[in-house]
Amino acid sequence: MMPVFRSGKGQAPQWCEMEYFDIVELPIGATHAYERVGQKEKLIVGKGECHISYDGQTIRAVEGDNLDLSTPDGRFVVLDVVADTTLVRMCGRWGDETGDSGLFTANKSDAPRDDGDPVDYFKETSFDSHYHDCDEYWIVFEGRGVVVSEGKSYEVGSGDCIATGMGHHHDFPRIFEPVKGVYFETTLQGEKRRGHLWNHTHGLAEPIVGRV
Repeated sequence: MMPVFRSGKGQAPQWCEMEYFDIVELPIGATHAYERVGQKEKLIVGKGECHISYDGQTIRAVEGDNLDLSTPDGRFVVLDVVADTTLVRMCGRWGDETGDSGLFTANKSDAPRDDGDPVDYFKETSFDSHYHDCDEYWIVFEGRGVVVSEGKSYEVGSGDCIATGMGHHHDFPRIFEPVKGVYFETTLQGEKRRGHLWNHTHGLAEPIVGRV
């Protein structure tokens, strides 16, 4: 199974801690109740504004907000949409000590800068080739481009998730339409270093062979 998959149960590679995701687009005035799917769940607001009830509280959620369920029976309920909203939910069985998560963009650059590890493929972005001390997931909700993961190139677009196992390099070198997405670095392992890691700065990557 290749590391690019779509929403739906059973679509993620077996090694993935993030076992399911969905992208929900909600217009002004809409409501939405999520059925609980995962042992753990995370919700990130890709764009827009809405009111969300979860874990006994109701909050105003805007672009970039990052919410986690803390109880095994909790769920997210969207009570009202103030501005057209995109929500990305991730479900699975990750540990308590995770890396970072949030929004990212990828765009063409007239003068690409690359602080990451050297690559032998064409690049038109300033995205860096890097690895992590954890698995990482990119979920694209706008745009199209080419990602590189484990040394292979994949054309991806809205609705795709790219799963990269711990220690494997990945990159977003080409863009056909400006990309917006969510990233989630799951359970930290090994030296448990956070952020982008590079061979030239942090030492040679030690990829987990089975996570491809």
